[in-house]
Amino acid sequence: MAEQNPLKVHDLRPAPGAKTAKTRVGRGEASKGKTAGRGTKGTKARYQVPQRFEGGQMPLHMRLPKLKGFKNPAKVEFQVVNLDKLSALFPEGGEVTVEGLVAKGAVRKDRPVKVLGTGEITVALQVKVDAFSGSAKEKIAAAGGSVSER
Repeated sequence: MAEQNPLKVHDLRPAPGAKTAKTRVGRGEASKGKTAGRGTKGTKARYQVPQRFEGGQMPLHMRLPKLKGFKNPAKVEFQVVNLDKLSALFPEGGEVTVEGLVAKGAVRKDRPVKVLGTGEITVALQVKVDAFSGSAKEKIAAAGGSVSER
């Protein structure tokens, strides 16, 4: 059997017909000359009409409904922590701060924290975060804890 030489980069060639020259239109009477593939007379032969043009009909981008409203740049995006999560993270009670929640991996330190009232709490917590829901304040106070916004 004959020994095969390894393929080298300088042996690579484009496939036949893969590299064809761009057809230059409108250059004399030969192929694609004179009317340059546009046919004879009419709007399309004389100048370029935009592809999206619908002949004067109301264009599609104007017929479709638009997204209403705007994005409020002043909106505050809170990180939510519920009472059941607080009771799981601090089963012995004590002081709850944003730094403590960050240390336990419950929230990130770059956005404000809001405590919501989902779940029950049985231990007294002194919670100091950015915001509270009304039900969360009531439940924390009922369990013997206190709330304060930082």
